[in-house]
Amino acid sequence: MGTAQQPLRRVAGLRFAKLLGSGATNGFGVLPNLRRYGFMAVWESEAAAAEFFGRHPLWQQFRERTTDIWTARLAPIKSHGLWDGVNPFDYASEPADADAPVLVLTRASIRLLKTPRFWRYVAPVSATIADAPGVRAAIGLGEMPIVRQATVSLWDSARAMQDYAYRSEKHKEVIRLTRQEDWYSEEMFARFRVLSTEGAWD
Repeated sequence: MGTAQQPLRRVAGLRFAKLLGSGATNGFGVLPNLRRYGFMAVWESEAAAAEFFGRHPLWQQFRERTTDIWTARLAPIKSHGLWDGVNPFDYASEPADADAPVLVLTRASIRLLKTPRFWRYVAPVSATIADAPGVRAAIGLGEMPIVRQATVSLWDSARAMQDYAYRSEKHKEVIRLTRQEDWYSEEMFARFRVLSTEGAWD
C-alpha cells in the first residue's frame, strides 16, 4: 500500500481510488489485519478498468501475492457527503429494484478528540452488520488506522438493508450520537447497484 500510490496516479482513466486496510474481527477491530485489503476505484470507462485489471503490472503484483480476490462491478444509485473534499460518485444510475442486491459504503474521518467515543459506540455496532439478516458479506476498512474508517456491506436487497438501518435500536442510537456530538470532520454514504461479481470471499 505504501508504494502503490504513485503508480495509481499514473493509471489512465482512473478518476478516484483508495487503497484500504482492514482490522481484526471482520475488519472492525482496532488491531490491523495484515492479510486483507480493499481497493476502491472509480473509472472513466469500462475499457479503462478492463485494461488495468487485465494488464497493469501493479494489479498483477497484487494477484501474485493473494490467495483470494473478490471483485464487484458497481453503479452508484445514491450518494451524499464527501471523500477528500469531493463526491466521486455524484452521477446517476438507474434506480435499484427494492429486492435486488445492493452494496453500501459508509466512510468517515473521525475528529481526533472524538475517537474514544467512536470506538466505544460505533465499532461494536458496525461489527453486528456482518450478522444482520440479509447480509451476504461485510467488512470494516480504513485509509488510516483509528481515524479514517469505512464499512462495506453487501445485502440481499435494499429492503433488507433499510430494515436493519431503521429498526436496529443500537444503530439508530449511534446515528443520533454522531450528529449530536459531531464526531466526524467528513463523511459519506453511498449505495450501489451490483452489476456483477467474480472471485471468492472467504
